[in-house]
Amino acid sequence: MATVELRFSALPEHVRTARLVAAAVARRAGVDEAVLDEVRLAVGEACSRAVGLHQSSGVTAPVKVALIEEEKQFSIEVGDEAPHAAPGTHAVGGADPDADVEAEEDEMGLAVISGLVDDVEVTTGENGGLIRMTWPTAPPAVALV
Repeated sequence: MATVELRFSALPEHVRTARLVAAAVARRAGVDEAVLDEVRLAVGEACSRAVGLHQSSGVTAPVKVALIEEEKQFSIEVGDEAPHAAPGTHAVGGADPDADVEAEEDEMGLAVISGLVDDVEVTTGENGGLIRMTWPTAPPAVALV
């Protein structure tokens, strides 16, 4: 199992680099070429979400991305260190309109990721969150001589 780890300052300009690295590592891991655009888009959405959460929460820690090559699958984990409310504790239409907008944007971002990736897990807590996205890989081609 090979793993590539990225850490970057929570700035929007670093998201593009994370997308490019993710696509290159996914290609090398054997993810189907037809799926690489989805990988790029999903990683971009997950990283943009993490950057936004860090910036809105005042978190100075870097965003973490792990690119994990396993047998028959390739996974990408995007982690943030922003505090997340317990599920169901924030209702849209509350006293803070900015929080309502952020919650709606967060939900929309997760919906986009879910539409791009068949196998996605989202975990959140007081100390941050993690989005794990997984794609199947093709076995390496055997050259016939």
